[in-house]
Amino acid sequence: MTATLVHATAVSIDGFGILLLGPSAAGKSDLALRLIDRGALLISDDAVSVKPGAEGPELCAVPNIEGQMEVRGIGVVKVAHVTHAPLRLAVELVPPKDRLPAHAESIDVAGFSVPSAKIAPFEASAPIKVEYALRMVIDAGTQPMASTPELTQESRND
Repeated sequence: MTATLVHATAVSIDGFGILLLGPSAAGKSDLALRLIDRGALLISDDAVSVKPGAEGPELCAVPNIEGQMEVRGIGVVKVAHVTHAPLRLAVELVPPKDRLPAHAESIDVAGFSVPSAKIAPFEASAPIKVEYALRMVIDAGTQPMASTPELTQESRND
């Protein structure tokens, strides 16, 4: 399977990739900037390449925008970055939600079922919520899984 280009922003926290998903102006870059301020590293801003890796899906920087981020009101800036990280969590940017999710959630990303969280990106606590959501996924041992028969068959052939 080849790489899939996704309209998203991706960061790495402690070597784990987080994909921030939402429509234009939803707050992807803003939330990523606040996560970077807390120690995350940028993978890619505005466009992310998702490809199958040895351990599951990998988030990869798009070469022509690698290490660059658009900061609304400032312009394009260079930030500390990594070229790739294994995808562990997808964060869907949404308006404020219920206090507790009804159940564990997942979303399909490039043929993989990926653990997900819904977070309001402009709340002051949003970066901390992303970190806690990632920690819960790691502590539970939840991994992205192939969600299409072709990927499942390819995995068996490797």
